[in-house]
Amino acid sequence: MSLTRNAEATAARTVGSRWLELLARAGFIGYGIVHLLFAWLALQIAFSNSREEGNQNGALRTLGAQPLGKFLLVAIAVGLVAMAIWQALEAAVGHRALRDKDRLFERVTSVVRTIVFLWLAWTAIKVVQDASANASDQQQALSEKLMTSTGGRWLVGLAGLVLAAVGIGMMIYGFKKKFERNLKIVEMNPKTRTLVRRLGMAGYIARGAVFAVAGILIITAAVKYDPEKARGLDAALRTLRDQPWGPFVLALMALGIAAFGVYCFLQSRYRKV
Repeated sequence: MSLTRNAEATAARTVGSRWLELLARAGFIGYGIVHLLFAWLALQIAFSNSREEGNQNGALRTLGAQPLGKFLLVAIAVGLVAMAIWQALEAAVGHRALRDKDRLFERVTSVVRTIVFLWLAWTAIKVVQDASANASDQQQALSEKLMTSTGGRWLVGLAGLVLAAVGIGMMIYGFKKKFERNLKIVEMNPKTRTLVRRLGMAGYIARGAVFAVAGILIITAAVKYDPEKARGLDAALRTLRDQPWGPFVLALMALGIAAFGVYCFLQSRYRKV
């Protein structure tokens, strides 16, 4: 028991460190930039024949191709690693203001965020090294390989089901404005509070919708043995574009993703870290 308490005390001191807080807040700015570029790619997919990946991987590659892009990618990677450390500690000993199911939900969410932030940081570094492969192609190849193995289609279908559930959960999270409990609401003036609420709702709902569609496509790929549909967010955006009124629906989603990017900038100031 004493060992557990000592570990928790050490984690708590790390969570409270000033340097980690500053890096994590800077990481939100980088995370916001990634989503603004993601939104721009989604708009390009909606109204042109863009071949760049419509996901965070494509956004990071787009940034890396700009002047000073690799310097910015390194800075973003450092911020994302700090955010991953912070969220890992939150998953271990954090969210103490919440109880029971609410705390469990936030701790599980912190685990997911840790994985996402580490993956994005790794992708940013690979882009700096000019070694970033097409993530959508990799996902399709992995799905195709799994589908040829015993039980592989069930695993692909399960992955799609989890992704769709995450997307739906994200939409509910945004609609119910549950993100507000992680913000310093009392430090906001009424106009800022309204802005943050609207950006957060639009951002979470738009991102959740894209994830849900991607999950449904992966399930469809497993059922119909069609690995080309198992390309994640990129396939979701392109499938939406090809539907009646699809470009306009995709444009609305892009605006929602951009709203999440701006919301991340505000999180760098008002997020409880």
